[in-house]
Amino acid sequence: MTETMTILPHSLPACANARIVLFAMRRMGANGLADARAAHVMFTAFGQGFRRPLVLMRALMAELASSAAGTIAIAPCCCARMTPAEAALVAIVARVESAPDTARLLTADLLGVRRVENVLMAAGAVATAFADEGRPVAG
Repeated sequence: MTETMTILPHSLPACANARIVLFAMRRMGANGLADARAAHVMFTAFGQGFRRPLVLMRALMAELASSAAGTIAIAPCCCARMTPAEAALVAIVARVESAPDTARLLTADLLGVRRVENVLMAAGAVATAFADEGRPVAG
């Protein structure tokens, strides 16, 4: 197994909407919540309805940053694979409504804390915003 496969063991999500979530998370995680490219990809994907998914994605990222006991590893946007943390984040957004217990466990493992309600609410809001705009996130 190559070093890249060890550091980035997960393939990109097959779901195009999950890839939008991943791109926005990577951009905001690396460059801050006001990253212009993250905003542009949301505008491109959602058109005039971009504000709600963008603002809720920012809220999710802020909650993740303030709640995590440690660092959350993210890869650069150009990487064609995902870190374990990125795979968990995409799975949380994809499963928060359909499998809330699984999402809770993934979130607690990712953040290293027990109280994950704020992050789960933000992830649920992101998932709902994407679905309401016709772009449900599948994991």
